[in-house]
Amino acid sequence: MISVAMRAHTKAEVPTFKKHYANALRWWQLLGLMLLLSVGLTFLFCPGCAINSEDFRLTFGYNVCYTVGLWLANGYPAAWLNRKADWRQEPLRRFLLTVGLSTVLSLLVIVLVNGGFRVLYHHRPLRELLEPRVWGQFILPLVTTTVVSLFIHSRSFLLGWREAAIRTQRLEKESAVARLDSLRRQVDPHFLFNSLNALTVLVEENDPARATRFIRQLAQVYRYVLDSQEQEVVPLTEELAFVESYLHLQRTRLGEGIQVEIKQPDASADTLLVPPLAVQLLLENAFKHNATSQRNPLHITVEIDPAARELRVANTLRPRTVAAAESTGLGLRNLQARYGFLTEQPVRIERTATEFVVALPLLTLG
Repeated sequence: MISVAMRAHTKAEVPTFKKHYANALRWWQLLGLMLLLSVGLTFLFCPGCAINSEDFRLTFGYNVCYTVGLWLANGYPAAWLNRKADWRQEPLRRFLLTVGLSTVLSLLVIVLVNGGFRVLYHHRPLRELLEPRVWGQFILPLVTTTVVSLFIHSRSFLLGWREAAIRTQRLEKESAVARLDSLRRQVDPHFLFNSLNALTVLVEENDPARATRFIRQLAQVYRYVLDSQEQEVVPLTEELAFVESYLHLQRTRLGEGIQVEIKQPDASADTLLVPPLAVQLLLENAFKHNATSQRNPLHITVEIDPAARELRVANTLRPRTVAAAESTGLGLRNLQARYGFLTEQPVRIERTATEFVVALPLLTLG
């Protein structure tokens, strides 16, 4: 047991080590690039200097400090800005923050480099930095850095915008496929076949009242499917009314083998929305993948929490071997894809030894 735990711990450490190694390698590569750039700038600004001369070393020192310092001053704040103000959500605020932060940090680096060399190498007083004649030395590197920084951030914005457009297009496609698959499942011949078999039994038992109600509930189920096929979301109350009709058909077919409790929401839930057929899909999965019997019925609870804006469907876990072998998992994956198009809140799936729970985010307009 100890060896198994040690192997698991070692496997968990491997991705972390690889990540740190990749980050360190990238950092050293960037540092090497900065040094090469500094050498090139030194030859540019000191064309007649010998490599072993003091002027060459001094110019190279200035370039290294400027290049590395300005890289750090603009690179790491960019990552911080990506977390605080996304280009796609707040472009104007991000632009102003980029210009302001880049200018301030770049000016700070320029002042520190100039002040450091002035005091430590030239042995000049630091107060000379306050003289107007010295300010001109700051203008060119500051303008150059700001322009380069804006170019880099603009590229980041365009890449982010392109990624968002591709993601939106992909989610739209996945949502359309998920809706079509969900509707196809509801008009599946097996569902209709089982419903007609249950209706036949009612007719043979000479129970016209129950048969009439069964037909009406079946008609309401298919009417809801047809009415909602073009809608992204529907009111939660309409979905629950449809679920009641669907459950009536299942109770007629399975009898006391299923026990479903729907805890009705209060009036504050009237504005909540869900994708059509979402709740029904979870109920159908519970019926399909779990064994039921009159003596040992399948318990399902549908609970709405308006405060957390969440709907939970929980069922006792008694897996059927045949159903597990036939399961493809497409139903839940398609439901997650539909929610991925509508909201950033994920569909939560929890499985314990005795219960299977799926929590759906409840949506609102605006």
